[in-house]
Amino acid sequence: MKDRNESMSPDEKFNAIANLKEQLEENFVALGELLSEIKRSKLFRFKGYESFKDFVEAEYQLSGTLAGKLAQTFELFIEEMDIDDVSVKEIGFERLQLIKPFVQKANWNERDEWIKKAVETPTNELRSEIKEIKKQEKAEETDLKKVFIDQYLEKMITWFNCPKAELNFKLALFFQDADLDEVKKIVKERQRAFELETQMEEKP
Repeated sequence: MKDRNESMSPDEKFNAIANLKEQLEENFVALGELLSEIKRSKLFRFKGYESFKDFVEAEYQLSGTLAGKLAQTFELFIEEMDIDDVSVKEIGFERLQLIKPFVQKANWNERDEWIKKAVETPTNELRSEIKEIKKQEKAEETDLKKVFIDQYLEKMITWFNCPKAELNFKLALFFQDADLDEVKKIVKERQRAFELETQMEEKP
């Protein structure tokens, strides 16, 4: 996508951010575009800053988190999905933030459905619906972990031929002199692999 601000000088871009910030909800598309460009090109170094976060917080009293969301919103919905500015503005920044986590991991058909839902659903109703979806996803993830735990315990109890309380004692003996940093590293790697495998299995 051709940069719509390429004719602006660095100072003009910096001044534009200050002006657009005053009415963020109306200008979040243009603001997101400028912030995205400055972040990617590291233009903040022109002002003497080492990080994008330090730049936006010092120059515009804009939190690094919000600035990142504005940039990501532009990059996802306008650059990547090629939705026109008018449609994006009609949905609004708040509703876009609600659907963004789902859109980021969805396929193209699902993305279209999320955009349609955001257009047609009032903000409060959309928020409630997404809250229920997140609750359901969390429950499903918990169920999968419980299945994994139950399978592990059954295997270990059978192997050691002992009750669960005795198994906990044996595991405590095993871990008492273990390198806990190494254990933590292995657990994190295996948890990441488990979660990725779970996500792959859930995809149609």
